Amino acid sequence: MRIPKGWVPVLSKDILEELLKKELIELKVSREKAVELLNELMLEELTVEDRLNEEVRGMLKKFDSEIEKGRLDYRKLFDLTKQKLVKERNLVL
Repeated sequence: MRIPKGWVPVLSKDILEELLKKELIELKVSREKAVELLNELMLEELTVEDRLNEEVRGMLKKFDSEIEKGRLDYRKLFDLTKQKLVKERNLVL
């Protein structure tokens, strides 16, 4: 995650307040609930790449022996696998 996790609640509140101030949204729940929902949404989006990286690491475990023997370049294999999954899943990182 590129933004520290501790910043998310502050950013969520600031974003919500700015949207309300500019009258771009109208709340149907309390401000606290809206901030909580926005926190969850932002954390979900901000951790997409972290979860993808973990999945790619798991996928490459089966090639550990080949990588250790120098037959495969881990970084290159990691990047290619990640790019393939991003394209297949239409992810925005």
